[in-house]
Amino acid sequence: MIRLERHLRRDIRAEGEAAYPDECCGILLGTVDARDTRTVAKLRPVVNAREAGERYHRFRMEADDILRAERLARSEGLDILGFYHSHPDQPAVPSGYDREYALPWYSYVIVAVLRGKARSMTFWTLAEDRSRFLRERSSADVSGLRPEPRRGA
Repeated sequence: MIRLERHLRRDIRAEGEAAYPDECCGILLGTVDARDTRTVAKLRPVVNAREAGERYHRFRMEADDILRAERLARSEGLDILGFYHSHPDQPAVPSGYDREYALPWYSYVIVAVLRGKARSMTFWTLAEDRSRFLRERSSADVSGLRPEPRRGA
């Protein structure tokens, strides 16, 4: 299961909207407990290094960006838990390209950005045999799943 606080989800959505019509991308930093629950503590946005004409449907992270994120994580007692990116004008479902470049164990967060507005966000892990993505359970907030109070209530 992945725990991603509401404000971090909001940040990913905002990044997707700001990058539109291109894909945004970044790295999830956090901790893993004994039950394999991943708690995201910090996002590390990364500049999409894909060539300009391809950014609308592909992203690429440079090795130096991942190395800097690893160093930052270690300095704060965190690990790289996974990666996030947007799908402009496409559903928040991993593509064949996503599967080709993904690795097992890591969490993958995808946000759909339709006509510049962030919509659904989904959570995935890659099967150990790399044959397909599996939905990853998520929680709405580290502090619990209590619904927000209704206005005027």
